[in-house]
Amino acid sequence: MRITLLRHGKPEFELKGNVRGRDIGMIARSYDLSGIVGSPPNEAVMAAQGSNVVVCSHLMRSVESAKALGCSEVHVTDPLFCETAIPHFSSGSISLPISVWVVVLRILWLFGFSRNGESLNEARKRARQATERLVELAEEHHNVLLVGHGFINHFIAKELQKIGWVGPSKPGKGFWGYGIYKRGTT
Repeated sequence: MRITLLRHGKPEFELKGNVRGRDIGMIARSYDLSGIVGSPPNEAVMAAQGSNVVVCSHLMRSVESAKALGCSEVHVTDPLFCETAIPHFSSGSISLPISVWVVVLRILWLFGFSRNGESLNEARKRARQATERLVELAEEHHNVLLVGHGFINHFIAKELQKIGWVGPSKPGKGFWGYGIYKRGTT
């Protein structure tokens, strides 16, 4: 049995420029509506091959990435597998580069800030549920590909390892990065 966790391709929406704190929610929604640009590297295409079931989040960048990988069908599309929502403020006039906001808000998130988003505990709980679903699919179909997102894929990888699956501690780096997990044998 094999579960491949693969991160989507580069989104069309570029996270650059200076923005105010109150604009982060709107930017996050725009990012979530964007598709992808470019093609996957051959290594990612090879990792996706042989998958009997393809799973995506409901976000366009996930589904478009599966198609770009050459997957003829997406069998499961579910918000369970979407990225962890970035917390943000509803007001604020401080203007910073978007990349700084993302780092600051994610660090705050790790310390418990979850306003307008999902808490770290909620994200971990959802990752456990997503892991259970992927394992069920792997038990039935043997080889499963999740075309997912950075943080949720990372949390799913940790959950897989907790229940005896063997694979990298981090499922790839950057867009199109992936990790392959196999049920451990003793």
